[in-house]
Amino acid sequence: MEMRYALFLGCNVQARLKEYADSAKTALKGLGVEAVDLKDFGCCGYPLEGVDPRTALVLSARNLALAQGFGLDLLVLCQCCYGTLKRAKVNCEANQGVRDEVNRILEREGLKYEGGVKVLHLLHLLYKEVGPEGIKTRVKRPLTGLKVAPHYGCHALRPSVLMELDDPIDPKAMEEILSALGAEPLPWSKRLDCCGAPLLGVDDDLSLKFMKSKVEGCLEIGADLLCVCCPYCHLQFDKGQLRTFGRTLVKPILLTQLIGLSLGYIPEGLGIPSGQVDALGHRVFNI
Repeated sequence: MEMRYALFLGCNVQARLKEYADSAKTALKGLGVEAVDLKDFGCCGYPLEGVDPRTALVLSARNLALAQGFGLDLLVLCQCCYGTLKRAKVNCEANQGVRDEVNRILEREGLKYEGGVKVLHLLHLLYKEVGPEGIKTRVKRPLTGLKVAPHYGCHALRPSVLMELDDPIDPKAMEEILSALGAEPLPWSKRLDCCGAPLLGVDDDLSLKFMKSKVEGCLEIGADLLCVCCPYCHLQFDKGQLRTFGRTLVKPILLTQLIGLSLGYIPEGLGIPSGQVDALGHRVFNI
């Protein structure tokens, strides 16, 4: 079965976390998934949802219409983008009046959203389309001995009736994927807790308190790495630790980077810093 998607990077990935884009494209290629770059994609509207939901809806619908014009479904890296695009899809497809209003605005660019475009987060694709077994058959360098704390992030699972990825109370997706890579996913009570990123700029102290709690949880269970699949979460754990502790206690790593390593790609090509490779070295990455 051909797997071909329009890859929606979102603003944060392109501006602040290029390694997510690079490692995702590399990992997807290694898994036989074609990720198509559509140059005209714009912001999903997530930053505006709380202050101007109509504009946020139009921005998301524009991206849906662009993908539809190429006959492609959307593959999304950012969980915030994912939630916003999913809500826009449902709103447009469930309400003809909303869709008509949106299309009157999109008409200025010669665009129209007629419905039917699927919106998948990367984790959904890996778990339900490629599948853990499909990933395992392609592994060339098992991540044996690597103890990983999985962090799901909020928007991949909730609201569950909209996201349709996994059990929102007891998900297994990340654990099964990490196991397929040969790593050891560690059970921990904080795996579904928010990282605190949405509170930045509103209540920084509370935001960092959320982050600190999760990092301390990782230390308690002896995790080598904290695995994430959202740019906001990654940046929160990366920059937040420096603000709170003055150093990195548990290194966050992208799921796509771990997949890329297990498929045999070199760390540098996946955006993994040389210092991180040196720290874990032969024991973890077998390099």
